[in-house]
Amino acid sequence: MWHRVLPVAALALVLTGCDNDDDTPVTVTSAQLRVLHASPDAPAVNVLIDGETRVAGADFKDASSYNLFTSGDYSIQVDGLTPGAATTVIGPVSVALEENLEYTVIAAGEVANIAPIIVALPIDGVTPTDARATVVHGAPNAPAVDVYVTAPGADLTAEAPLGSFSFGEQLGPVSVPFGAYQIRVTVAGDPAAVAFDSGTVNLAGGSDLLLTAVDNTATGTSPITLSLLTDTGAAELFDVNAPTAFRVIHNSPDAGPVDVVINDDFANPVLAGVDFPNFSGFLEVPADTYNVKVTAAGQPGVIAIDADLDLAQGVETSVYAVDVFANIGAQVLVDDRRPVATQAKVRIVHGSPSAGPVDIFVTAPGTDIATATPAFSNVAFQGETGYVDLAPATYTVTVTPTGTTTAAIGPIDITVDGGGVYTAVARDPLPGETALGLILLDDFVAP
Repeated sequence: MWHRVLPVAALALVLTGCDNDDDTPVTVTSAQLRVLHASPDAPAVNVLIDGETRVAGADFKDASSYNLFTSGDYSIQVDGLTPGAATTVIGPVSVALEENLEYTVIAAGEVANIAPIIVALPIDGVTPTDARATVVHGAPNAPAVDVYVTAPGADLTAEAPLGSFSFGEQLGPVSVPFGAYQIRVTVAGDPAAVAFDSGTVNLAGGSDLLLTAVDNTATGTSPITLSLLTDTGAAELFDVNAPTAFRVIHNSPDAGPVDVVINDDFANPVLAGVDFPNFSGFLEVPADTYNVKVTAAGQPGVIAIDADLDLAQGVETSVYAVDVFANIGAQVLVDDRRPVATQAKVRIVHGSPSAGPVDIFVTAPGTDIATATPAFSNVAFQGETGYVDLAPATYTVTVTPTGTTTAAIGPIDITVDGGGVYTAVARDPLPGETALGLILLDDFVAP
């Protein structure tokens, strides 16, 4: 079993929920082993131990639960899940496990140079009144750094760092009394150059924390986030100033130009005069709950959409104004624009109110779809494919009414590259036209 990274809102539960139910000593005669995927541009992976798949489909920042093993030598292999095949990216490597130690194998580095970082700690090294923390530099694109674990608000120029380290190295373990702390990461030798600031974090007595700096593939300017592993799960700790981000896509064919207003600030719309089928770039704002209104351009009293959005740190969100004006609404989709070097990520969204349910064919150029099987069948209006992994190549996309091979959109040739992220949105005809089409986003239109 592996753990998805928990939302930041769950972080307090991770930090405070690690104590034993009682103070009864636990005698452990086995070794424990878990795995963390920390390669920022690698695909999801399977982890094999002695040839048996023990972790399946773990994505970037996912971590497995601990598995118990008797002492001895074990073969560990990590396979990247590339389109149509699994490719070994680490190993097999032999790892000697000793009793009463807990091991974390971190798959780190960019995919071209991915390698394991192995952390081994005593299982019984945590006291009820202290928190134990170990910090690993697992961010290949971040420089050498100093790590400070201090009381909240402490002046770093008057503090000694926990230590300095570069990619692949670790600090600790260090035990500290339970309580409130602030974790800051600075450029090595320069306490004023703060690259990451956790804000106040409460460490519970008896908690055993492994903090791994990983490349930030989300929002904000910090080069890293912290993957926080405990005995009970995984969480991601963002820089305290990390924003959220959203964009707006006008996909209502008869709505006319619109303004987008946040928290009723009609005098200062964040977007003004956006016409079908245009869209904004991503706007970064502090994480919070926002009221978003879409109004007729220059007419704040004509409110087409009124929606509350809970926008979390590090999350990118697309807000689509969809359907004809009489039925206009907001379709909200979370984006995942982390590039994967070995493949393209493609998402297709059905945003055409007049098309009805559709089949989507993704074929090699020149393929007769009369004998092909659709990649996605019976996709309803406002349905979407999720991100699909495709090998870098040119493909033909054809959208048909469900159960037919009569093209409603396309055939359209698309070329996708490894590391690219692509979104295509089916739309109704442009004004004065009769043909359905696509709104192309992300790397389809990136400069």
